[in-house]
Amino acid sequence: MIHEKKDAMFVLGRVLITSNARGTLDNQDLIATLGRHIAGNWGDCCPEDLEANQVALQEDDRLFSVYHDKNGVKFWVITEWDRSATTILLPEDY
Repeated sequence: MIHEKKDAMFVLGRVLITSNARGTLDNQDLIATLGRHIAGNWGDCCPEDLEANQVALQEDDRLFSVYHDKNGVKFWVITEWDRSATTILLPEDY
């Protein structure tokens, strides 16, 4: 279970991970990444997604982050608009 950090900007809700991401990504990278995500560090998002996340924090919309694990594998973290769930997935899982 992931506990919310005191500097969290939002709640993660239920944390889900696709089977492809679970078999590919390192658990320690995932834990660190969730900490970055809830603190508003959106990773390697494009400028448009960075701006959309800032608006989403205020207007309760979906949050989207892009990260790379220690092996350079790109993955996404998406928190639903209602903060009920956060999903970790590889781009090809979308």
